[in-house]
Amino acid sequence: MDRLGYQVSRRRISRIMKENGLVSNYTVAQYKIHTNSCNESNIPNIVDRDFDNRDKLEVAVSDLTYVRVGSKWNYVCTIVDLSDREIIGYSAGANKDSNLIEKAILSYRYSLNDIRVFHSDRGKEYDNKAIDEVLETFNIE
Repeated sequence: MDRLGYQVSRRRISRIMKENGLVSNYTVAQYKIHTNSCNESNIPNIVDRDFDNRDKLEVAVSDLTYVRVGSKWNYVCTIVDLSDREIIGYSAGANKDSNLIEKAILSYRYSLNDIRVFHSDRGKEYDNKAIDEVLETFNIE
């Protein structure tokens, strides 16, 4: 209702705000999920959701997430040691691609030979030649 007690439509409010270059404080930017087909690669599930009681660097897990930076989405890739849930590698950038993951793997400050298993959700960013080469070089399953 306006100050005189009359009901005001959302359409009118929207028009007035647009004319005056105003933006609502309640507007929330929405992340648009990109649909893609399921990864059907024949890769054994070594971890099998057994996340506890792991030796140091026995299993490193990785995932991507998105964060709002200014008016754009950026991505963060983290690599976590399952034994103590320590973040052992990370990278951030504007593009959700294999380079982001490769930077996270290479940011690990110790020898990559210590990691035995690398586990991810098998998204398209992880399923590529560059990541496979890094894992093969350091004998990581």
